[in-house]
Amino acid sequence: MPKSIELIFDFVSPNAYLVWRPLCALAARQDAQIKITPAFLGGMHRLTRNAPPFIRDAEVKGKNAYASLEMQRFIARHGLHRFKMNPKFPFNSVNLLRMLVSLHGDDQIDFVEALMSPIWEEGLDVTDAAAVAAVLTVAGFDAQSLAAKAQEPAIKQALFDDTENAVGRGAFGIPTFFIGTEMFFGKERLGQIEEMLAGG
Repeated sequence: MPKSIELIFDFVSPNAYLVWRPLCALAARQDAQIKITPAFLGGMHRLTRNAPPFIRDAEVKGKNAYASLEMQRFIARHGLHRFKMNPKFPFNSVNLLRMLVSLHGDDQIDFVEALMSPIWEEGLDVTDAAAVAAVLTVAGFDAQSLAAKAQEPAIKQALFDDTENAVGRGAFGIPTFFIGTEMFFGKERLGQIEEMLAGG
């Protein structure tokens, strides 16, 4: 059976961007496939009563400062120096996620790849439908068709179900990974994931 890494994913998470290319490199080294499961982070937070760390830990002296230090270390280690916080953060990612739900297999991988740099390196305003459509068109997608699919009731329900199911399996934030039934949370778990895929 081919190795598989399931990624519970939302574009709104900076850590989803930061982990994406290191994860792709890991998958290539381990001859593993990445399976993307879109999940709306805002919905996950409501279902789990979780909150973004910068809000949740705001009153904990030193904790957010240390989290920022660890982020900078991760960026340096993986050469992600083009990263910058999106000026619209935290933005509403639900339409992008619905588009992603409407795709399958390699098309999902290509869709995520097409948007990562524009959102987290170039400051793409994801609430600007025309700007998003221009990026997707350059990447070879039918942006008009994807936007229409994002409004279909079945697609909306599928994203809701994927989000609810991810939480039901134990997920509470982004990025979450599953290797079979084994769950890993956070970009810092890549070493553990690779060790497991390698048979450790």
